Amino acid sequence: MTDQLRLMAVHAHPDDESSKGAATMAKYVSEGVDVLVVTCTGGERGSILNPKLQGDSYIEEHIHEVRKKEMDEAREILGVRQSWLGYVDSGLPEGDPLPPLPEGCFALADVDEAAGRLVRMIREQKPHVVTTYDENGGYPHPDHIMTHKISMVAFESAADAEKYPEAEFGPVWQPQKLYFNQGFNRPRTVALHEALLARGLESPYGDWLERWKEFERVERTLTTHVPCDDFYEIRDKALIAHATQIDPDGGWFRVPMDVQREVWPTEEYELAKSFVDTSLPESDLFAGIRDNA
Repeated sequence: MTDQLRLMAVHAHPDDESSKGAATMAKYVSEGVDVLVVTCTGGERGSILNPKLQGDSYIEEHIHEVRKKEMDEAREILGVRQSWLGYVDSGLPEGDPLPPLPEGCFALADVDEAAGRLVRMIREQKPHVVTTYDENGGYPHPDHIMTHKISMVAFESAADAEKYPEAEFGPVWQPQKLYFNQGFNRPRTVALHEALLARGLESPYGDWLERWKEFERVERTLTTHVPCDDFYEIRDKALIAHATQIDPDGGWFRVPMDVQREVWPTEEYELAKSFVDTSLPESDLFAGIRDNA
């Protein structure tokens, strides 16, 4: 454990790991890095987004078990380890005004208690790098925002034996770097959109870019571009494994692979905290760590 690089990716729901940073994780697995995905909820309240499976009574009645099996398959495809934090999906509230969140859901959990569960995992795995979401959750799903909150607390607390007694959680550990996933960024979207139009192809990103204008989304700082295009097929295969959540004929897969590799061969991150010296921009989440791991 002292010689192997270790990465922990903290996500809100099963399928998030396959749509955010999946190619990066597969790349690092191929290099011998130990990658652990922490999934905060079971995705129980997620809508069935694949039109081919909508109306299936078995899936609707057993959504928790179905999504767990999907996660198992995606985990095997990516080659990662995976653990459940143990919370219930909050669902995505809709309406004006928004309805209250359901009792007992992740977004209403005690932040300190939930962070404590994550601290336990950090001290057990001893990751050098942790990835999570920014303060907006990547998009404003209450579970994504809660994932950000507990990740920040756990990153700061895992090395503090006084906050979480060592007898309960094991030896303290300080991850060296914390990143926010920023794979859905405007520069990437614009580049792919324009490349498709220039080739006379239909782009699935026109509506995305219009919605960006509506929400006046603040652009994030992309500090780290990880080359991982050799693992795009694995990323897509893992995402398709979440059959209830993705339409294999939908917009996610309409950009030809050769265009993706030529135009945008990286996945992006925002370095949020670091205890090591590094030079920005980076091409490696372990920049500044490898020589001292």
